[in-house]
Parts: sequence; C-alpha cells; structure tokens
Amino acid sequence: MALTTAQIAERLRGELVGDGSIVINGISPAESARPGDLTFAEKESYFTAAEESQAAAILVSGPFTSSKKTLIRVPNARVSMARLLPLFFPPETHPAGIHPSAVIDSSAQIDATAHVGPNCVVGPRVRIGARSVLMAGNHIGRDCRIGDDTCLFPNVLLYPRSEIGHRVIIHGSTVIGSDGYGYVFDEGIHRKVLQLGNVIIHDDVEIGANAAIDRGALGATVIGQGTKIDNLVHVAHNVVIGRHCLIMGQVGFAGSTHLADYCVIASQSGIAGHLKLGRQATVGAKSGVMRDIPDGQTVLGIPAMPDRQTKRQWVAVQQLPEMTRRLRELEHQVQELRAAAGIKSSG
Repeated sequence: MALTTAQIAERLRGELVGDGSIVINGISPAESARPGDLTFAEKESYFTAAEESQAAAILVSGPFTSSKKTLIRVPNARVSMARLLPLFFPPETHPAGIHPSAVIDSSAQIDATAHVGPNCVVGPRVRIGARSVLMAGNHIGRDCRIGDDTCLFPNVLLYPRSEIGHRVIIHGSTVIGSDGYGYVFDEGIHRKVLQLGNVIIHDDVEIGANAAIDRGALGATVIGQGTKIDNLVHVAHNVVIGRHCLIMGQVGFAGSTHLADYCVIASQSGIAGHLKLGRQATVGAKSGVMRDIPDGQTVLGIPAMPDRQTKRQWVAVQQLPEMTRRLRELEHQVQELRAAAGIKSSG
C-alpha cells in the first residue's frame, strides 16, 4: 500500500511539517530505511539517525524540526506507528472453507466464513465463529466454543469445553485447558484430584507460543478481556486474570491467584497460590511474589517487597565488600589501642 505524507498525517490526526505529496511505500527503522520509507523517532539520538537516513519522512513526537526531512508530528510516535503498521503490512488472509485433510465431527458447527486448515481435528459439538482461522494441526476438543475473528496458529490444542472469545490470537503449540496440578497425599501415594472445570478466554486476548493454561479444578480459569500473555507462561488452575493485564515471558502462576485489571507481571517471575494482586499492581522481573499486592503497588525481588525497599537492600549488598574492609580496619585499630593501653584481649 502507498500513501502520501498528507494522507498519513490525516489518518493519524497529526501535524504535517513539510511536503504532503511525498509517497510513502513502506516503514523501516532509520538504519535500514530506503527512499520512499517512513521512519520514526522518539528521542534526540533517534531523530539524528532518522534525519541522516534515506527515509523520505519521519514520524515524531516532540518539538523536532528539520531542514532535510518532512515530519509528521503526533502526540506519541510509538502508538501512531502501531496504528499505521497494519495499513502497510495487512495480516495474512485465509480463504473460507475446510481443508480435505481436516477431521470434523458431524455435530460441530463451523461458520461458513471460517477457515479450517490441514490436519485439524474438530470434536463433537464444537462451535467456531465467523472468519475465525485454524491454521493447521489444531486439535479442538468436544464442546469448545470459539468466537468470531479468532486465530489459532499451528498446533494449538484446546481441551474439551474451553471457551475462546472474539478476536483472540493464540500462537503456536500453546495448550489451553490441560489438567491443573491437583493431588492429595493418601495412604502413601499422591492421589489425583479430578480437574473438572474449564478455561474461559475473553475477547481481544493474545497468548504467545508454548504457553499452558490449565483448566479449573472446579469452576473456570479465566483470562480477562484485552490481556496479553507472552511465550512460555504457565497459568495454573482457577487463576483469574483481569482485563488488560500484561504477562511477560516465563512467568508462572500457582493456583487460585486473582489479578485485578491492568496488572503488569515482568519476565521470569513466580506468583504463589491463593493471592490477590490489586488493580495496576506491577511485579518486577525475576520476582517471587508470596503476599497479596495492594492496588497500584510495584514489588520486586525474592521475596517480592515494595520496589524502593528492595532497591535499598540491593544498594546495601553492593556496599558490603567496602563495609567489611572498613570493619576489619576498625577491628585492627581497636586491637592496637587495647595493646597500647595494656588491655588484654578477651578472645
């Protein structure tokens, strides 16, 4: 797709500074931009690189000026870029229909506009909504529900009775609805507790590759509307994640923990079970959360504590070698003073 700089400024409701007739054919970072490309800059260093690049125009936020390039000034260049990219790089389209190699139960209901790719298996009483896509090798268990405009990348597995909303994206090899980790110790063995619940994923959720979301033991594991989950995340049984949360890679949630809306959980953090994380709570990377977190609080460390407290501890730990050296010097001085005073050591 090609748009003029004036058309782009109009679509983004931005301010055009310079030639509005320049035709933009693509979007690139400054270091690889070619004539006809649009690039963007948020900081002075990025703007300098963009101005020296071959790009035809620069999307900027802030009071930048240029004698070399046409500018499109917007409140937030990164947000505007996210809105602009789909115009130049539209998502892959999939024709309606069912591939001959797919195995479809006779009781399944698949909208005529949906796409079911090669080697998919769709079980009894499954419902798949309009324009939804099963790319290839997907297994959809009995009584699952998939809404409209949802996309399952290859090898996604939905266990029975999973409910997926509208406009959901699930990346390759993710498993939805597997057994929760439920056992009781009984007469010398770990006896399995049947996991009888399901998983409910609300609208506009995106889940990365190789994630695992367990079904509830009784009741549902729930992922709230607009939440984005990264690769390699594990969500245990009966966890409830609120709306518009951000869950980053390699995070693990133990069972029955509840997250309110707009929580942020950074990479490689572990969240213990039966906790409550308040609205807009933030967990820093590599943290171990063992207590509830109130609304708006940021925690960090193992065990996770308010971030300022943890940072003070980290600074203190960094000072330990110097403090140890000074302590040894003081001990040596004390010994010399005692010797000079004729005081015998008690040690």
